[in-house]
Amino acid sequence: MKINAFAVLEKGAELKPYSFDVESSTGYECIIKVLACGVCHSDLHIIDDDWGMSRYPAVVGHEVVGEIVELGEQIQHLKKGDRVGVGWQASSCLQCRDCLRGNENLCDENQGLIVAGYGGFADYLKVDSRFAFPIPAGIETQHAGPLLCAGITVYSALRSAGMSSGQEIGVIGVGGLGHLAVQFASKLGNRVTAFTTSQDKAEFATQLGAADAIVVPAGSSPPPPDRKFQILISTVPADLDWPAYVEYLDSDGTLTMVGVPSQPLNVPLFPLIMKRRRIMGSIIGGRAIMMDMLNVAEKYGVKPIVETFSMQQANEALQKVRANKVRYRAVLTAN
Repeated sequence: MKINAFAVLEKGAELKPYSFDVESSTGYECIIKVLACGVCHSDLHIIDDDWGMSRYPAVVGHEVVGEIVELGEQIQHLKKGDRVGVGWQASSCLQCRDCLRGNENLCDENQGLIVAGYGGFADYLKVDSRFAFPIPAGIETQHAGPLLCAGITVYSALRSAGMSSGQEIGVIGVGGLGHLAVQFASKLGNRVTAFTTSQDKAEFATQLGAADAIVVPAGSSPPPPDRKFQILISTVPADLDWPAYVEYLDSDGTLTMVGVPSQPLNVPLFPLIMKRRRIMGSIIGGRAIMMDMLNVAEKYGVKPIVETFSMQQANEALQKVRANKVRYRAVLTAN
């Protein structure tokens, strides 16, 4: 079948209409009719080849929600008409230690959807059905896409850092990632403190469920802590006063990083040793925690704040994301 898409033909270029043919599905492959696709900063990284792994033509879009229209003969867990979502990861080896532990996202052979092939800025998507996840009925299509990337990123990081309930949790940044971290942590019964650079975002964080919000102007350090956190998650790509934030961690507390600063972290070891604190990084999540995240989002009403565009407005949406003018996630919808 022919797939009509929008592709970047060379590094840094605008999207142009682009068509390509795919064979019928076999094995575990399936074809999805795209209903919506989120727009993420990672799409821009691929467009600009910031990571040195882009291939052109590049069809980006890795927060894909759609309807199954064709199934390979090996597929038994899905059926035609099912609404499913596909996030960043398109495949893994499924047999290494990490995969067998349910950490397919940590597999050395994992492949990104828009790195290994074509993504969701298209009318259809062909993908390995084992990385296509049924979307619970209570999650609206335009909200599901960002959960598959931003949602799983913060949820997996929080869970891996030990999030349960009844904890003190800090969230640095109230943006595309942070506004979901505040919701997951607070709706699961934790007391959340948000750190942000503006008063309006501080007020918004409290509307999302934060018990407290601290305004830290850009380039400044946070005030001395009046309480300690079990978990502090950083969702921003900024270089911050990390020693000052480490002081917010309780004994055995964890600073988990999902935002990537431009410079290496500069943290003295002594404050970590004396309180047995930890610093960890985290990236997306395996298949089991993806399903857990979607179920929690449906049950507790966690949803991203989205701005929608038609698929034909993909370039406009990308420019708004590039200019950081979207509050808080951009989503393309099919006509």
